[in-house]
Amino acid sequence: MWQIGKSKAGKHGEATNEAGLPQPIFGSSFDAEADRFLGLKSAIHRKLLDRINLSLLDKLSREQIEEEVGDIVLSLLIEEDAALNARERERLVGEVLDELLGLGPLEPLLADESITDILVNGHKTVFVERFGLLEKVPTRFQDERHLLRIIQKIVSAVGRRVDESSPFVDARLADGSRVNAIVAPLAIDGSLLSIRKFAKQRISMARLVELGSVPAEVAEVMSAIVRSRRNVLISGGTGSGKTTLLNALSSYIDGRERIVTIEDSAELQLQQEHVARLETRPPNIEGRGEITQRDLVKNALRMRPDRIIVGEVRSGEAFDMLQAMNTGHDGSMTTVHANTARDALSRVEQMIGMSGIEISPASARAQIASAINVVIQIGRQADGRRRLLSLSEVVGMEGQTITMQEIFRFKMAGRSDTGDVLGHFEATGIRPKFLNDAGEHGIELPSDLFRPSLKLGDVR
Repeated sequence: MWQIGKSKAGKHGEATNEAGLPQPIFGSSFDAEADRFLGLKSAIHRKLLDRINLSLLDKLSREQIEEEVGDIVLSLLIEEDAALNARERERLVGEVLDELLGLGPLEPLLADESITDILVNGHKTVFVERFGLLEKVPTRFQDERHLLRIIQKIVSAVGRRVDESSPFVDARLADGSRVNAIVAPLAIDGSLLSIRKFAKQRISMARLVELGSVPAEVAEVMSAIVRSRRNVLISGGTGSGKTTLLNALSSYIDGRERIVTIEDSAELQLQQEHVARLETRPPNIEGRGEITQRDLVKNALRMRPDRIIVGEVRSGEAFDMLQAMNTGHDGSMTTVHANTARDALSRVEQMIGMSGIEISPASARAQIASAINVVIQIGRQADGRRRLLSLSEVVGMEGQTITMQEIFRFKMAGRSDTGDVLGHFEATGIRPKFLNDAGEHGIELPSDLFRPSLKLGDVR
């Protein structure tokens, strides 16, 4: 999610452009020839469904199916009187298999490891995010019905639905990639599909350090924070890498602890063995049966957890999460959408108000100050890179205000000629209170790490 290497070849071996996506196979008149190819593929797919036994597909490997389907497609091409060369025929067989076994036109994009987000705006327009920047790609669907069929295939796999009565849905793919779909009548110009891909290889803290997203010294401090069971709130904007950082931080949790994770769409990839994973459930077609994050947080307290990890707090579950942090579940973690560490605490306070519990603002802030120990702010900067921007400690209350102290921060120095962000990480010179807690757990950190204006690494 933070930065992944470029892909050099298409999924089915076809010629690719600089973005690693298929080049048009019929020449320069892309739209007309692409429509012709899509029409041919659709016709072959329909006829193929009449000739094969779908119940046998689960028993065969893709290679076996490809060999069988290849012969059938060849005979169907003869029936359609369509002359294709070997490369075009190979691509057609690959795309028909994608329709049959996978997610159609999305499969090459899902296979491209340089792509982190796929954004479908109607059946003719697809954008991707690559290395933090958006670009349009030539991928397209046959028509709106084709796109809807792919969306239904995704959401039905996790027991969810999307239609006119329930026109938007959150779901996930088998690999944990996050999916959001919204259809008519809410989507005016065609169905909208957003896929936040998960890297096939987990991004560790060492990898984040290697990418320059987190300085090695700050990673050492965050390790001490997690191992000494401090409660952590990770804050950042959409697509800033909150879940990726949460996964990386979780690697520091002792494998002997029992962890309960709670998410709307399960995407956390914890490396410990003793993990109990819970996922919310939307209401059924009759509007009943919904299980919210708040329900799961309450239930998690009865599951004898050592730590509770909530993928993201959005509403009243924030109050129950704070209660858990304050009642023996030290070392719990969660994320929140906010632009600064101070805004993150304000958002949590607002969410407490959504719980329906009568509590004064002063009491709510006291709960926050008592429960949350560390706020980590991350962000996606103008050059598309995700970076840790600030690490702050919550130190208590002063009157009715929660007091915080910033320990580390990223200081931007400008932009290079190529548009890259320049800057460095530095210590503010404040010695955090959590060092005492770390010491009690036998964790010692060098005092030099917190020396005023210590530069922890230049970003060039």
